[in-house]
Amino acid sequence: MKATKGSALLAKVKQRGDLYAAVCPSRVVLDHVTSRWGVLVLVALREEGMHRFSELRRKVGGVSEKMLAQTLQALEQDGFVLRTAHPVIPPHVDYSLTPLGQEVAGHVVGLTTWIEDNLPRVMEARGKKAS
Repeated sequence: MKATKGSALLAKVKQRGDLYAAVCPSRVVLDHVTSRWGVLVLVALREEGMHRFSELRRKVGGVSEKMLAQTLQALEQDGFVLRTAHPVIPPHVDYSLTPLGQEVAGHVVGLTTWIEDNLPRVMEARGKKAS
């Protein structure tokens, strides 16, 4: 029975993901894209193009080296980020968005723009609930 359910899900995933299915890989991708650092990395790379690791770390305030490295690795595995290592000493690595990364970043930018534009309204709503 389990093999049948797994096979059915695999066939479905090849056509389209199902975020409501507990075992669907789309949930992992959603987590990578919508994590705090994932969002900020995608937006930074979309706005300003290619970055070195240290540039991204400065741009994305508050992220540790470890979290930035993990985020970049996850986004690279998902096909959103391109890591280009240059054969020089000291090592020089650039990060940029792939075409797939440009697509997903476009959606994320819409959300982040809405949040920034509507922050006063959100803060006002928070204030009303605290009263």
